[in-house]
Amino acid sequence: MTDLQQNYAHVYNNSVGFGRYPCLILIDFAQAYFDPDCPLYAEVDSALASALRLRKTAQTANIPIVLTKMTYDVAGVTGGRFFEKAKPLEAFLPGRATGEFAKGLVPQPTEIVVEKQYPSAFFGTSLASTLICLGCDSVLLTGLTTSGCVRASCVDAMSHGFRTIVVADACGDRHDAPHQANLFDMKAKYADVVSEAAALEHLATLVTRG
Repeated sequence: MTDLQQNYAHVYNNSVGFGRYPCLILIDFAQAYFDPDCPLYAEVDSALASALRLRKTAQTANIPIVLTKMTYDVAGVTGGRFFEKAKPLEAFLPGRATGEFAKGLVPQPTEIVVEKQYPSAFFGTSLASTLICLGCDSVLLTGLTTSGCVRASCVDAMSHGFRTIVVADACGDRHDAPHQANLFDMKAKYADVVSEAAALEHLATLVTRG
């Protein structure tokens, strides 16, 4: 056991478990992260592949699926200080191919698309009230990036009272260090962090139950 694990052991090691009726959320899987010419490019193909596998099982389980998308006006004014601080967000200005969903991720008619301007999928959007209306008690989070929009959405999901599950294999970042550090911290304080296999196993029980 490492010093870090010893420091957190028996302090931040609680598990909240899966809920009864979850929503699968795919956060910001945009072409920007898959275009080598874009400043936001990251090696996150495996995260998208994992999220797509989860999505397929979630469709079979007939649970809500949400796709989030960064959307700004032509000048980025709607992004406020976030747009001012993070210059690579220009990739999401209108008309930029980098702002479109990643290849292989086409929104389906039954899926909910949430357009957002800030890191959290919940901030300034109707997502929380929509999930409450649908009867969801929990969320399964996937997406990009782990240290940014996934983490922000995780904290807000928990703050809104949803059991929050982060699927580690279906999240990605520019570098493994912030990816691992944020998974560790989310698991400690805000969410359960699970593997794709564990999430698929849970979704399979919903299919059987349904």
